[in-house]
Amino acid sequence: MMIHDFLCPPELSQEPVSFAGLSGFDQEDHAQAFRAFMVSCKAIVANEPALRPAADPVPLSLKVICHRALSQPPANGKEAKQFFETFFEPHRVRPKTTSGMGFVTAYYEPVVEGSLTPDDDFTAPVLARPGNLADLRQTEGLTGLDGPFQTARQSGSPSEPYPERAAIEAGALEGRAKPLVWLKDKVEVFFIHVQGSARVRLRDGSEIRLTYAGRNGHPYTSIGRILVEEYKIPPEKAGLSGLKQWIREQGQGPGEAGGALMARNKSYIFFALTDVLRAEDGPIGGEGVSLTALRSIALDRAIWPYGLPVWIDAEIAWRSSTPELFRRLMIGQDTGSAIVGAARGDLFFGSGDAAGTRAGAIRHRAEFTVLLPRDPNGAL
Repeated sequence: MMIHDFLCPPELSQEPVSFAGLSGFDQEDHAQAFRAFMVSCKAIVANEPALRPAADPVPLSLKVICHRALSQPPANGKEAKQFFETFFEPHRVRPKTTSGMGFVTAYYEPVVEGSLTPDDDFTAPVLARPGNLADLRQTEGLTGLDGPFQTARQSGSPSEPYPERAAIEAGALEGRAKPLVWLKDKVEVFFIHVQGSARVRLRDGSEIRLTYAGRNGHPYTSIGRILVEEYKIPPEKAGLSGLKQWIREQGQGPGEAGGALMARNKSYIFFALTDVLRAEDGPIGGEGVSLTALRSIALDRAIWPYGLPVWIDAEIAWRSSTPELFRRLMIGQDTGSAIVGAARGDLFFGSGDAAGTRAGAIRHRAEFTVLLPRDPNGAL
């Protein structure tokens, strides 16, 4: 059976392996993995547009497999395992480095307090996408370091780079980018930008959900890495809570160290409100579908189409503070400007503070195996 022609960049190698060669695959909860896969298949079969389009369209082979998944879904875990083994072939992706390993981080959906109107407790706005931000499908780059969006492209007037984070926070988009909700401070807003989504709990106990709606196009910069490399903060103190504490202690205003650190990340994210708020539904990822905790993975959309299953084999602290084996079949349903490379993934850990604490500690090497769809004429 032939495999759809996926090519890795020259700095990586891609080799076929057997399912028997994937440690832990036999013990996987294949039924759970298949349920996450079905979420992607429904979008693929319906030709629903992605929130952040991939470089290449979904391959015909994957579309055919998704049709089969929806029309003849497996009845149990054993049949789900057989489905994956029948319609996909594992290909291990290895960087040509000393370790030969891929790399994973993790992210989550913050749940924060907020208000629909500003007051003494909630002063930092989360902004909606400006009307003059050029269409994402036309302008957002696909290399992981998006070039600046161009203003007024649709109107045909001369283009200009979009403002950086510091300029936007200083009011560069006043009157053009509507505040959707106000949070406690700039730190809370900043880390929602990093994660790309959030649930906001209002004073009356109701919740609204913020979904990614665009970005200013400037490159993403990890301020955690800056804190470790330039300020010599120990890595274990540069996680989510440590970063928030450091910024607040140093001050968030113009000219203060905390504010200056956040400004080093020139990327700025805009949001939209969505009414998908069922407890069992995760935030909307780049594919345009609801993410599943510990099943959805963000991949480099310049290389991989959405919907691909990926086998991750790593030792990480994913259920507690103690590292343990993480061997799971994940589904490519999201992307991110910092997720660059064929053997690079970002694991979605779920919603809330507990998920955030675990996610913030994940920066680990991992075996990275992509399940490529078999040619439909041979597999069906």
